[in-house]
Amino acid sequence: MTSFDYDLFVIGAGSGGLAASKRAAAFGAKVAIAEGDLVGGTCVIRGCVPKKLMVYASHFSHFPHESAGYGWTIPAGTFDWTKLRESIQTEVMRLNKLHISFLEKTNVELISGFAKFVDAHTVAVGDRQFTAERILIAVGGEAAKPDLPGMEYAITSKEMFLLPKFPQRFAVIGGGYIGTEFAGIMHGLGAKATQIIRDRYILRGFDEDVRTNVQEGMVNHGINFHTCIDSSSLTITKNSDDSLTINFKDGSGSPQSLEVDAVLAATGRQPNLAPLNLAQAGIEIVNNAIAVKEDSCTNQPHIYAIGDCTNRVNLTPVAIAEGRAFADTVYGHTPRFISHTNIPSAVFSQPEAATVGLSEEQAKALYGDRVKVYKTKFRPMFYSLAGGEARTMMKLIVVGEEERVLGLHMVGKDAAEIIQGMSLVVTMGGCKKDLDNTMAMHPTAAEEFVTMR
Repeated sequence: MTSFDYDLFVIGAGSGGLAASKRAAAFGAKVAIAEGDLVGGTCVIRGCVPKKLMVYASHFSHFPHESAGYGWTIPAGTFDWTKLRESIQTEVMRLNKLHISFLEKTNVELISGFAKFVDAHTVAVGDRQFTAERILIAVGGEAAKPDLPGMEYAITSKEMFLLPKFPQRFAVIGGGYIGTEFAGIMHGLGAKATQIIRDRYILRGFDEDVRTNVQEGMVNHGINFHTCIDSSSLTITKNSDDSLTINFKDGSGSPQSLEVDAVLAATGRQPNLAPLNLAQAGIEIVNNAIAVKEDSCTNQPHIYAIGDCTNRVNLTPVAIAEGRAFADTVYGHTPRFISHTNIPSAVFSQPEAATVGLSEEQAKALYGDRVKVYKTKFRPMFYSLAGGEARTMMKLIVVGEEERVLGLHMVGKDAAEIIQGMSLVVTMGGCKKDLDNTMAMHPTAAEEFVTMR
């Protein structure tokens, strides 16, 4: 019988790897986890956690104006970028240490360094080699820049939290959720923000009403947009004063020029596979991602992969769920698989958006004219005294005579918090009558979902 150093060796101490390693160890497995960066992964170090803190920070600039209608006189303050940056990094380091302590408590050995395959059962971390009966790959993804002239001057989301100086003029290239969120953040912190996108609207893949209402709200807040640009025409040059000039052609082919202090390239992410030497283990790659089965197993029966490196649904809670399901199946002997449908998601844009289930476009493609859409748009009560042009949009998509709920979408204040609770209706296969039979909580925005006509 072959003897191994570990029952399980996990490559990557992000959300998924941490969840899997701790649960496997709880079942009695001897586990090691390798990480060459801070412990916590993209979400904790340079993703959803520090980004949400920046979202909170950007909201404070609205307080003096919004509070006036409620009788408050709050003078406009001054913003200290260095203070925010350092406060966020302090919190990141606190979480890093917390995750390390969790590993220690569950007897998971943390090995510092980037791991790569030597063969199907052996990995190397620096000049050391380790063998394992099973190996779990949980290396996540990395921001990818487009191959265009001058992109070396652009930053990615990875650098956004460490900028030495606050950019008074800020541009985002890309219309996805990361770019959209940072456009709102930087605008709220005081920068003149511009978003440059290929499509007419941001957030491709989301429900059309979500896309249009978020973009409309951002424009009303003062964020500038260049839409329908010819991406192949885009170039970035560095000026003598260290500012940057972005040149591109708009939808009509007219040349445009924009001078900024910083450019964020937010055109997508890709699995972080290059350092792994996957060929040494014979692991199959499809479309630049690790190919896995329903149980997260690769083509090698003892090697598994979870999270963004598989490019299934690239969300932190999904990676955690996949990691725990792997451990339950392999070490807890309770086979279970994660459903990748009806997963709620949020965009912490300004205005905020959240969604669960099918978009109207997806629903009609599947069910045709059996689909019925309920929709409302209103001014939230908060703004009746605060002023401003903010609007909330809510949308309910149902199918058939029983009006089974296929999708729920919202743009507006507290959208993520509301959709998280409402997602239960979609997950359980609920119908509109279930919403109708639910007593409204008044006065709230959420009550609109149970009173729609």
